Amino acid sequence: MKNLRWLQSFKQYNRNIQLLFMVNILTQIGLGIFMIVYNFYIRELGYSETVNGSMIAMASLAAAIVLIPAGILSDKLGRRRMMIYGVLFTGIFMLFRSIFELQSLLLISSFISGIAMAFIQVTGVPWLAEISTKSERVKLFSYHFAVMMGANVVGNLLGGTLTDSFLHLFGLSPVWSVRLTLLIGSIIFFIGIFPLLKTTETPRKVEKASFSLKGLFTSMPKGQLKLIIMFAAAQVLIGFGSGLVIPYLNLYFADRFDTSNSSIGLVLSLGQAVTAVAMIIGPALVRRVGDIRAVVILQLLSLPFMMITAFTHSFWLAALGFLFRQALMNAANPIISSMMMEKVDDRLKGFANSISQMVFSLGWASMGPVSMTIVLMYGEYWGYAIVFSITAVLYLTSSTYFYLAFRGKSTASYQKARLKTS
Repeated sequence: MKNLRWLQSFKQYNRNIQLLFMVNILTQIGLGIFMIVYNFYIRELGYSETVNGSMIAMASLAAAIVLIPAGILSDKLGRRRMMIYGVLFTGIFMLFRSIFELQSLLLISSFISGIAMAFIQVTGVPWLAEISTKSERVKLFSYHFAVMMGANVVGNLLGGTLTDSFLHLFGLSPVWSVRLTLLIGSIIFFIGIFPLLKTTETPRKVEKASFSLKGLFTSMPKGQLKLIIMFAAAQVLIGFGSGLVIPYLNLYFADRFDTSNSSIGLVLSLGQAVTAVAMIIGPALVRRVGDIRAVVILQLLSLPFMMITAFTHSFWLAALGFLFRQALMNAANPIISSMMMEKVDDRLKGFANSISQMVFSLGWASMGPVSMTIVLMYGEYWGYAIVFSITAVLYLTSSTYFYLAFRGKSTASYQKARLKTS
């Protein structure tokens, strides 16, 4: 019955929202396939783990550089055009990354794909915010992120299974098994452009933002810059912690427990699945305790499970710890996005989202090489234990800051819901 109610409410959304969900599904399946095995591709080409870190760093650095200009352009030129460019060029360079073997070409294609991906990152959430009401925004964002995670489940499962199938059933070499999987993921991602081309740009009710940062700041309503910086400060800590461990979870399971690609794909896909469920539950928690407390509770509850993953010698305990950490930590994301989109002026939604994404990307850009260096120095057990522990400290600091910075500032939608139930 709940699934039927969800389907009925989804059908009530306008055509743009429905098409954007289709785009999200296709692109996230493609990314799920691609990202689950790309680290293995670099390894099979004979490169060291530090090269893997450099690949992540290049893509994240590129995103960090262009996210603010991309956000301004998104406010100025419209969401649709920016997202089309993003999907088009990301898909093209994913194909290049699947074919290239020379390290310099791999780094260049990673950098350019990071730029293209930034166009998608700054567009989706503001576009959904513009075509939804405040009362439905938390639920819509939860569905959006849940569908993203669900599509990643499919992608992760396909990525690991396809690679092992090409390797063991068809007898292909390890390099070509991974390469064909990457090509399939890239093609599925690229297909996402077709429903995107059917969308229409929602007419704007506000003046378009200026191309110049100076013009943007001078016309910015009072208090908005401080608000954006407050959100960014919490996000940068999460980005640093995330950049230490999340891009290398497949290597963690492979190195510490010597598991197959299919098993790794299954575990990571289950992580996305339980996260999708947790994201749907998130709005109910917001109604009970408010958005600020919901974010902090979810993030803090994830930390013990991260420490289990850091120090266990058991594959199943590591998988269990990963699943709960993944679900709880990521369930807070749509709540934070909803808070930011509700509090930030319409003219600044793209800019605010780009700032948040930029500082997060800076964490990934700077921590990738650090993480792999620590693992090389201290080995597959203590190396990963150290980086997971550092991440836990950064997450704890971010959650504490978030509570202190935003306490007493619950969004209007929660205040209304509280009045109705009191």
